[in-house]
Amino acid sequence: MTDTGFPRLGFHGAARGVTGSCYRLETAGGTLLVDCGMFQGSKSEKELNYRPFPFAPDQIDAVVLTHAHIDHSGLLPKLVRDGFAGPIHATRPTADLLAVMLPDSAHIQALETRQLNRRRARWQSDDLTPIYDDTDVAATLALTRGHSYGDWLTVLPGVRARFWNAGHMLGSASVELEILVPGHRMPMRVLFSGDLGPAAKLLQPDPQGPSGVDYVICESTYGDTDRPSASEAARRALLRDEVRAAQRPDGALLIPSFAVERAQELIADLTQLMHDGDLPPIPIYVDSPLASRATEVFHRHRRSLENGRGFDAGLRSSNLFFTHEVEDSKALDQVTGFHIVIAASGMCEAGRIRHRLKRWLWSDAATLLFVGYQAQGTLGRILRDGAPCVRIQGEAFDVRARIRAIDLYSGHADGPELAAWIAARAPVRSGVFLTHGEDPAIDALARRLAAQAPDLKVHRPSLDDSIDLTPAGPRPVAMAPTPRIRPEQVGSLDWHNDVSKLFLDLNDALIGAADEKARNALIRRIRRALDP
Repeated sequence: MTDTGFPRLGFHGAARGVTGSCYRLETAGGTLLVDCGMFQGSKSEKELNYRPFPFAPDQIDAVVLTHAHIDHSGLLPKLVRDGFAGPIHATRPTADLLAVMLPDSAHIQALETRQLNRRRARWQSDDLTPIYDDTDVAATLALTRGHSYGDWLTVLPGVRARFWNAGHMLGSASVELEILVPGHRMPMRVLFSGDLGPAAKLLQPDPQGPSGVDYVICESTYGDTDRPSASEAARRALLRDEVRAAQRPDGALLIPSFAVERAQELIADLTQLMHDGDLPPIPIYVDSPLASRATEVFHRHRRSLENGRGFDAGLRSSNLFFTHEVEDSKALDQVTGFHIVIAASGMCEAGRIRHRLKRWLWSDAATLLFVGYQAQGTLGRILRDGAPCVRIQGEAFDVRARIRAIDLYSGHADGPELAAWIAARAPVRSGVFLTHGEDPAIDALARRLAAQAPDLKVHRPSLDDSIDLTPAGPRPVAMAPTPRIRPEQVGSLDWHNDVSKLFLDLNDALIGAADEKARNALIRRIRRALDP
């Protein structure tokens, strides 16, 4: 129980940034987490995955999970490894997706750790160990409990929860909590949006939620974006045009994609375009074991999907191929003729898309098409922002491929949709916290809400802030823990990004120097700058 008697909310991820979602709620009946996600982005943020939690995992009584994306679920096995032994509550599709996503996450960590340790050995550095392994994943899955939308469940003494369809991906949910507060007749109602889907999403309904709550914790990923409304036909026409423009003899269209939901939407639309004759038959390779296994989960839950029948038909297309084994993936290097590759991860931070980029990024016969959000500091964001050269696993690559983007496949609501969703929750009696967004997005959504509802109290928490939730409004905790990283480091490039750019700029300068004498002069100037 908190010293004030009121619920206390800690923001331990996705505060002024878009990854690592994790909220800790302390109540009279115990302590729970809403989400426990992995950090992505700059190396400063990703290092948080390896550091201790800012709370004792063995003191957490339960977890309520909004959805299966790794930035919301990816540290659950670490939580279990470090002492958590309570139930993990989720919707049934989310529980099924965790069974394929968490083992994949452990596999990627093991693979990347081996690669890093080979490089570190050159410098006689100590070996790194993965954040967690298959044993931790198995223990996590054993704690997971699946539930239906709309059913109330007791998650702690005096705290009950229910899931609302968030329209973001299969199984995604907003979480409504009713919390008994000692000395108060009415329970406090707190609503966590999770990630909210946009209107007219291919496989999911529009996001839902209750009205008349005390607090809303709302994502703001695209809070500064106002997308033009687009029908299903318009979205497919845009994708058709991008595919046509990308066609080159012996070229490739690479689509970095989240393996869950985004990959399945692309499969449905691409196969439909070919079926309707809007595109010629083009081989589509889904180069992601996770996407393959996730697609099987989607197939099992197809009756709960909008357009589930169309999605199922797409899976039977003769133009669709899944690469399951490593050798299948390597064989894609030998494919001739124009083809499409959908590969994870969606932000180019790990997985097979890295190999595909190393194969094609330098070629003007290739197109790289982004269809989702790219967090600051990720390779995807650096490429989308127009970098002429990038480093991948220590190697430098000139960017000659066409870089394109379609925002209509985003799994997130835009600014007007977020504001409309919050308005539909009215009255919001005590305040709204804007999270899961970078500062420009948060600020833009806050301005939109101020114009829409001037009396609505809007707050912008930072990483590791701790707030008492009182009926009169939020009250900052006087002795809140020190943030694990400085607020300005969240959602920003860091010195690792600066060093990578310096290496690339130095290489360009040396290559462009007039002669050997000029190169030596440049090297001497750099050495002088390094002298103590």
